[in-house]
Amino acid sequence: MTTNDASNANGSPRGGDPLAPYRRAVADGAEGFDATLWASPATQRLRFEVIAGMADLCGRRIVDAGCGPGDLASYLAESGCEHQEYTGVDGLETVIEQAQAREIPRSRFIAGDFVADPGLLASLEGDVVVISGTLNTMADDQALAVLEAAWSAAGRALAFNFLSDRAVDPAPRQLAPARRLPTMRLLDWALSKTPHVRFRQDYFAGGHDATIAMRRSED
Repeated sequence: MTTNDASNANGSPRGGDPLAPYRRAVADGAEGFDATLWASPATQRLRFEVIAGMADLCGRRIVDAGCGPGDLASYLAESGCEHQEYTGVDGLETVIEQAQAREIPRSRFIAGDFVADPGLLASLEGDVVVISGTLNTMADDQALAVLEAAWSAAGRALAFNFLSDRAVDPAPRQLAPARRLPTMRLLDWALSKTPHVRFRQDYFAGGHDATIAMRRSED
């Protein structure tokens, strides 16, 4: 799932349950886009556009780790990306039910906690694993553990975004539940896995958000 750009105070302690803010939002009646805790559909869509521009998604089997109500699947369908298959996985059964009800073409949605069960992503057999916003409520070590599992599961590539700790004004200050992750540590981690790495931090003011795309070869 995702977190908003200027987050509320409905957070979880560092190293705690990263799903806690979303569980509270759903318990308070949030549905669909509201349950993702994004600030706006426009900022969410821009992040999707950046990922699609940095990773080859068309013709691939895509695994969306933290899919929420299926907004990435909907974006891909609207953009005309003829992916082979899309599998969305999320730890909240309620939002998975909402995603399934949308009946998005060539898409399936599965409830599962890939933070607690790192082997879950590998079982989905994706060519490309996408993580959009899902890392934002995680402690550093939690995020790196998820990325390790995602890279191991990715047949061809991994693309993920996160709130950059190298942001400057006018990027908004982050309050719980969202937190900034160590940009250089994540970039160094990516380069330790493959030399085929792309990095962007230019699509929001002040470098608010960053995206890393990694692939296994020149293919």
